[in-house]
Amino acid sequence: MISTLSIIPIGYISTPFKSKADAPHQPEGGVGGTITLLEGQNFEQALEDLAGMEKIWLLYWFDLNPNWKPKVLVPRGPRQKRGVFATRSPHRPNPIGLSLVDLIEVRGLTLRVRNVDLLDGTPILDIKPYLPNVESYPDAHSGWIEAAVRQGEYSVNYSALATSQLELLKPYNVDLSDRIDRVLTRDPSPHPYKRIEREGDRFVQAIRGWRIFFRVADSVVRVEEIRSGYTDDSMLDETDLSDAEAQRAFFKAFHHTTS
Repeated sequence: MISTLSIIPIGYISTPFKSKADAPHQPEGGVGGTITLLEGQNFEQALEDLAGMEKIWLLYWFDLNPNWKPKVLVPRGPRQKRGVFATRSPHRPNPIGLSLVDLIEVRGLTLRVRNVDLLDGTPILDIKPYLPNVESYPDAHSGWIEAAVRQGEYSVNYSALATSQLELLKPYNVDLSDRIDRVLTRDPSPHPYKRIEREGDRFVQAIRGWRIFFRVADSVVRVEEIRSGYTDDSMLDETDLSDAEAQRAFFKAFHHTTS
């Protein structure tokens, strides 16, 4: 019986996602990434014939997870722990991830892909073609996940204040609406992985240095306002801030409007 295995990355992926909070839980949204394979390994020949494949599987290493958990709290459905082998959680005995992405281009040792959910710098272990004729079973049962999906999705709308706040941030390349919609349409319930907490009679979602305040009525989520996650003193001194330029512009425009 083999007690240990040696795995060496074949390359690394570059994506816009710098932290776990930024990355989606499944590939979506048209976000692009670039995989760069290592030189001197004869990977040029290994990539031959891959061009023309519309989708590929990426196997990768969850390098930021130092330990594993037999049961994990999942981001969808009731706040209930599930056996890790019944989830796509990164907290696995061997932290191997699997993602299906669109292949856009193969050029030398570089692959451009789309619909990624990997963090920037993730080690890539292997690449395999997606075979729709043998790998697609849309009628297959998915256990507890089916029940979670049947709960239905929420609709998200924005107050005039929240809309104006989001518009102010866009010129600073801070677009929070995609992350808000992606998380809150699925389930706006308080959850540590989604960084949602109850605050008084409403809820707050944390996205990097921003706080999204909302209420829920039936299946409708009403985003009421955006706030900075920093104190006034932090905003006025030279402390390093996430989205610093946007934070200070936001402070000047809305410091006296939030309630």
